[in-house]
Amino acid sequence: MRQSKVTSHGQVTIPKSIRGAFGLEEGDDVIFERVPEGILLRSKKVRLVDPDDTLSPEDQEVVQRGREQIQLGECVEWNDLRKELEE
Repeated sequence: MRQSKVTSHGQVTIPKSIRGAFGLEEGDDVIFERVPEGILLRSKKVRLVDPDDTLSPEDQEVVQRGREQIQLGECVEWNDLRKELEE
């Protein structure tokens, strides 16, 4: 858990490790939300990937290998593969 103090101007510093982990940069908007446990601070940036829906390192390797195969022409269209499997 990281901690920060509120200044006399009502400002808080988001620790560098947290900013880095969430891609927060100077000028980015954040949202303060009341929750039963206290205050929730959220980035207003649009996230393209749900953090709970990310690939494991093993799955990332499979995807990367697939990309490499496509670039090398070592792939077939799904419809062609399906026809081949049905024969």
